[in-house]
Amino acid sequence: MTARRQTGLSLIELMISLTLGLLVLSGVLMVFVNTSASRNEVERTSRQIENGRFAVELVSTDLRLAGFYGELDVGSVTPPAAVPANPCSLAAADWNAWIPVHLQGFDNAGFVSADCPFDGLKAGTDVLVVRRARACAAGVAGCDAAINDEAYVQAGLCGTVTTTHRLGVRGVQAFDLEKKDCATAADLRQYLVHVYYVSTNNGAGVNVPTLKRFELKLGEFVSTPLVEGIEEFQVEYGLDTDGDGVPDSYVANPSNFPKGACAGACPLNNWMNVVTARVHLLARNLETSPGFTDAKTYALGNDIDGAPVTVTPGGAYRRHVYSSLVRVANAAGRRDKP
Repeated sequence: MTARRQTGLSLIELMISLTLGLLVLSGVLMVFVNTSASRNEVERTSRQIENGRFAVELVSTDLRLAGFYGELDVGSVTPPAAVPANPCSLAAADWNAWIPVHLQGFDNAGFVSADCPFDGLKAGTDVLVVRRARACAAGVAGCDAAINDEAYVQAGLCGTVTTTHRLGVRGVQAFDLEKKDCATAADLRQYLVHVYYVSTNNGAGVNVPTLKRFELKLGEFVSTPLVEGIEEFQVEYGLDTDGDGVPDSYVANPSNFPKGACAGACPLNNWMNVVTARVHLLARNLETSPGFTDAKTYALGNDIDGAPVTVTPGGAYRRHVYSSLVRVANAAGRRDKP
């Protein structure tokens, strides 16, 4: 018998093959699209987590060093008459007077200074001012060498000299104090003033909320973008009212605590009594998430009345609150009791 041979496909067989192929291809394509979308979302979220953690750690590290002036006994410096009215002052006399005021804050962006021209200060966010000296001495152990027009502090340790310190701009201020041997020039430490705030732009022409910082550099305050995606910034301050180095209460605005009854020396004393700080940051993704709507309300500490500070930003950005409790080691350590 002659075997029948297949010489081609019928139209029905061809249509079935194409349909099955399309089904398989559609499944593969759907898996690819879903995997790609998930990977993009993971990348956006990972970037947001990294930015949030970095921002809170950056501020926390600076807070831990607030009030550090090397070998200088801060207790020997006469406090100013009042809380600094212009924390961005460029006068060396103000820097000297404000040494005991290691921290200063402005609740809900209540800050104005011609020397710190904000570029898009976001309404309703806090401003934090940190004053300290650099942890390393100029020109020692890899630290930058001292240069003219930069601000430095020098602590005198010679027992025969009554002057405790010098603070001013190198090239203008004479740094003539000595170490304990009364012969070797005392170390210079760069004087730092950092003003943290949230801006509505990233400094490069893009409307992305960004944590920025004014820094005292070469006789002026320069704004530096630090971390993109930081939408909210709130700080609560722990006040030590009994002098044991431990906070007795947390307030959003030490200049107004007790609320409505803080006048005279009260605001200044409150700021000098700050030994801890609670930092709250709200970070968001830099790009929107397709098909997502943020309906959450985020809590960022308490206001001056003790009520929760909440925000409901909305939109299609994923967000997360990052908080940190920081001990201001230098201010608290000087008050510690065994």
